[in-house]
Amino acid sequence: MKQFRFSARRLAAITLAVLASLAALACVRLPRDHAAPAKFQAAEGSVHTNINTASAQEIEQLPGVGKVIAERIVAYREQHGRFRRPEELLMVDGVSDKKFRGLRSMVGVE
Repeated sequence: MKQFRFSARRLAAITLAVLASLAALACVRLPRDHAAPAKFQAAEGSVHTNINTASAQEIEQLPGVGKVIAERIVAYREQHGRFRRPEELLMVDGVSDKKFRGLRSMVGVE
């Protein structure tokens, strides 16, 4: 029977490859089986609108958001993917700093 001998370099390379693979797997976001609700209970007890799942009509219910901006938010989400942070609303045409500051406590992502 032949014995396998690993040199220190080969063992270090294999170990490094395994660790790199595990690190890469840890960064992968798996898809959820179900969509998050459009409204969810925040930690401080207030209800937030999930801008990743809310329809244009639900977003339109937020103060200072009309039909056009609500549709732009949904279109932006469809074109660029899910919002990672509420601050990404600032990338939507028509959402100014002032408007976002008014919405910040009422929106969230999940």
